[in-house]
Amino acid sequence: MQPTVQEQDQGIMSYLKYPVHLPADLSTLREQYKNAKPFPHLVLDDFFDESTLKALCSEIPGASDETWVHHSDDRQEKFGLRSAISLGPEGYAFASFLHSASFLYLLSEITGIWGLLPDPYLQGGGFHMIPPGGYFDVHEDRKTDYTTSLQRRLVLITYLNENWAPNYGGELELWDKTGTRCESRLAPLFNRAVLFEVADNNYHGNPNPVACPVGRTRNSFATYFHTVPQEGDGKVDRFSSKFAPKMYRKEQAAWKKIARSFLPPIIWEVVNKARRSY
Repeated sequence: MQPTVQEQDQGIMSYLKYPVHLPADLSTLREQYKNAKPFPHLVLDDFFDESTLKALCSEIPGASDETWVHHSDDRQEKFGLRSAISLGPEGYAFASFLHSASFLYLLSEITGIWGLLPDPYLQGGGFHMIPPGGYFDVHEDRKTDYTTSLQRRLVLITYLNENWAPNYGGELELWDKTGTRCESRLAPLFNRAVLFEVADNNYHGNPNPVACPVGRTRNSFATYFHTVPQEGDGKVDRFSSKFAPKMYRKEQAAWKKIARSFLPPIIWEVVNKARRSY
């Protein structure tokens, strides 16, 4: 006698070292993921135990901490984790769970992408922080890992923003395949996880400046999942994301490039911060 769908789901879930909460059976989630627009993705609210994420939040570094890399240019104003080795005990445990075989099998069941491999280096992953006025323009993720040259296939973004008010903004925007129109906006709510495929023209970002109060930041934890590159994948640009052709601040690009070219760095930083404050 073949096991029922429910029995199969329970079998997979029983191997997970942390509990996760699915809103439907795996068959339903598989269809939702596959048919989502503008590209395959799945939104999972209250995915992890609240206590797990609160413990993770306690390890988010302050903005001045040396564990951050500050990305600041025409396309982004944000902070990213410098290295996976700077994770604290809670971050290490959380990342280890996401990289475990049982969790990879769960992702494969949902997405249909098998042979997933973890990213223990957290290249481009780990904690992300966007301060008031910060943003990350619409882009598609690079598809090859710096360290291993493996092919990126999936990303899971877990949001860590308790009591996030709608007027704070910071929505993750999913854009159409031409990179010219937003088709979905997802608020970065605490314990909301968003899973989507890393692929050509899967444009996303949060191009509108975050409007949370001073003293707060938009926080998340990102994890990429890889596969071995297959023959015929073609040459992949290893080293950069591809930004969408249309930006909200397109009209500002010319003067910003000129100013950045001629102003001393310290003066440019003052001008740029003053502009974002209005």
